[in-house]
Amino acid sequence: MPRSIRLRPWQKLALERFGAATPPDFLAVATPGAGKTTFALAAARLVLARGEARRLIVVVPTAHLKRQWARAAAALDLHLETNWAPGARQVAPDMHGIVTTYQQVATQARALSRVARDAFVVLDEVHHAGDDRAWGTALRSAFSPAARRLSLSGTPFRSDTVAIPFINYDDEEARPDFEYDYGEALSDRRVVRPIYFPRTNGYMEWQAPDGSLHAASFDDPLATSRANQRLRTAISLEGEWLPEVLGAAHDKLSEIRAHQHDAAGLVIAADQEHARGIAELLRRRFRTTAVVATSDDPLASARIARFADSDEPWLVAVRMVSEGVDLPRLRVGVFATTTTTELFFRQAVGRFVRWTPGIGRQPAYLYIPDDARLRRAAAQVAERRRHCLRARRAAEELASAPGGPLAEATGEAELADEQLSLFSVISAVATDATLPEDETEDDEIAAADDDPSLVLDLPSPPPLGGKTTEEDEPYGRAEAKVELRRANLEVARAIARSTGRSHAEVNAELNRLAGLTSVREATADQLRRRLEHAARWQARLNVVARSPRRSPAPS
Repeated sequence: MPRSIRLRPWQKLALERFGAATPPDFLAVATPGAGKTTFALAAARLVLARGEARRLIVVVPTAHLKRQWARAAAALDLHLETNWAPGARQVAPDMHGIVTTYQQVATQARALSRVARDAFVVLDEVHHAGDDRAWGTALRSAFSPAARRLSLSGTPFRSDTVAIPFINYDDEEARPDFEYDYGEALSDRRVVRPIYFPRTNGYMEWQAPDGSLHAASFDDPLATSRANQRLRTAISLEGEWLPEVLGAAHDKLSEIRAHQHDAAGLVIAADQEHARGIAELLRRRFRTTAVVATSDDPLASARIARFADSDEPWLVAVRMVSEGVDLPRLRVGVFATTTTTELFFRQAVGRFVRWTPGIGRQPAYLYIPDDARLRRAAAQVAERRRHCLRARRAAEELASAPGGPLAEATGEAELADEQLSLFSVISAVATDATLPEDETEDDEIAAADDDPSLVLDLPSPPPLGGKTTEEDEPYGRAEAKVELRRANLEVARAIARSTGRSHAEVNAELNRLAGLTSVREATADQLRRRLEHAARWQARLNVVARSPRRSPAPS
């Protein structure tokens, strides 16, 4: 039976263009928060139902996004394995496919190429394939056999060094088959939020790596290396600039939470030590709690997932929520990192613009240092916001935002070399704060009651094996199977301890009884049946333990 899905106008248009396309490759560039995941999964339903591909493979930048994609897919009756490993000879018959990471593609390209035969491949935030030349090579090796490939990106990108496979280029710039930018999304209403950029100047004093002393405000023109040092001084825990900005952001969040009780803030920190220091600063100065998610913490993804479903006020993260992560309740941010590239800034902005139905006015705020590079980047976004909102009210054509590119000066390499240098912060004091212009007009327009989304019937993909029901799997079959595998592992260990047999012997016997060859390739039904056999085995062991007879082999 067809399943109805509510699509925004751009998603419907993109799906129509994708469905009519004949080449195997399609690139869709859409602003963060617009709904690329829903569009891609609708395209997957279409491809699988038409018989153009037999399975689905999704590739994402981070491990955390695997779970997010699997949940979104399950909502559309598409089931993706999140724990695929090269040892699995095939995808379990009760799953439509797998979701993996670019890092895993780089190390397991040959094994993935077998899974990719006759598959539909979705490459999420595909510009990451240009991060490392080896990643692009692996991507081509793994997915050349695929029937169709859909590449997604939230940011227009260039290929100044490494060309990304499956992308068409025009003068070194990726040429999308469909593009939907932030201005268009604002104009369409109820797609993204308007975002504002309160800027804070300051007067910073520091000792440079060569031992020289410097002092400057953000108004003073500096060479790139000195500008990086000034920014590092401003966001340091030793000065007063950062506490001042955090206080302003916390006040704004408190104001918003009076109307949206679960509204949250995000501080984008420079490194792990910095993130933990900011969380402590929020606790000590403002008596509020903050969840910390850093890349060195194996539980970071779980922390972010819990934060997403909670009403906790603050999240402090280092590159853990740069893109793709779905946290619609984020309304306030503090940009407290030394990374100033245009790409990273746009990714950060994308965390705050996801529209939440049912709460009316919902402007977002990203507090930034008044650094010239960040100022230019924010101005480009703000100009697009003003143009589209005001043009929408006047029913005029959407205006284009002027502005040159942001300098690609991260200062990261220099800062890494400075860790053991003479660099030190002397003082950092916040001075002038530039507040957002009056957003009343923008908010009135953004809060309009009309809903532009459309209902579309999608054909269902071919049926899968297994009898699992949605009631048994509130978060999707992939997560249900993770729990089933964990339970099977624990009971096998218990039986091995009780019988003195090896784990391999116990697992082999349980597999035989359940009629499967591998736990990793088993369906959810087979995993449940295996648990039932294990429970009967344990029951027999308990009976024998109460009598002098020796336990027979299970049957």
